[in-house]
Amino acid sequence: MRFVSWNVNGLRACAGKGFAEAFASLDADFFCLQETKMQPGQLDLEFPGYVSFWNSAEKKGYSGTAIYSRHTPLSVSYGLGIDEHDHEGRVITLEMPQFYLVCVYVPNSQDGLRRLDYRMTWEDAFREYVTTLAARKGVVICGDLNVAHKEIDLKNPSTNRRNAGFTDEEREKFGTLLDAGFIDTWRFLNPDEVKYSWWSYRFSAREKNAGWRIDYFLVSEALKDKLAGAAIHNEIFGSDHCPVSLDLDF
Repeated sequence: MRFVSWNVNGLRACAGKGFAEAFASLDADFFCLQETKMQPGQLDLEFPGYVSFWNSAEKKGYSGTAIYSRHTPLSVSYGLGIDEHDHEGRVITLEMPQFYLVCVYVPNSQDGLRRLDYRMTWEDAFREYVTTLAARKGVVICGDLNVAHKEIDLKNPSTNRRNAGFTDEEREKFGTLLDAGFIDTWRFLNPDEVKYSWWSYRFSAREKNAGWRIDYFLVSEALKDKLAGAAIHNEIFGSDHCPVSLDLDF
């Protein structure tokens, strides 16, 4: 069973840059999107054999998540169930017979770390949410988690130590999430490989491969023996992020 996640940085823009072709080539059972930047009805983009689920931010042109699924879920929920965190369209959860699938777009701490305190609160709430799910059945978490966990996960760690996405606080929260019973699948399967999933539009960063690995698939320990493969598809363009994928053997 194949899972794909992609921060499309505006689905309407990405749709004009080969999104449908990438969607077809990746041939996923579940195709999860972040930063759709859409309201319902703004784009008619459906694919035969898939049902789609959307969680849009109240603020137009901002954030938002979506999942295309070949499989009908037992249930669907949107957000974390906490009003403070549920106005930006950041979480969709599908309950399947054997697992929960959580598509998430983690808040960016932003320039000057002006949203770092909120990010810390959000992280704690999200961790509590997914650990509660994991107590019931296996959990797959995917999305733009807006953190490079280790120095191997970005090109220039020394010059980014206090920048959003590589602060000690964000990295520690990510480690706490892993310690709560989750596995960073790509790093687990590729312990020493250097590969990135996001590049700034500035300074020709993608051409220089001066990137960050901030897009992830995590699985709960209950699914560890199902891991069959993970990939970062940096041959696919259309956004400042590239898709990442996970294969599970059910």
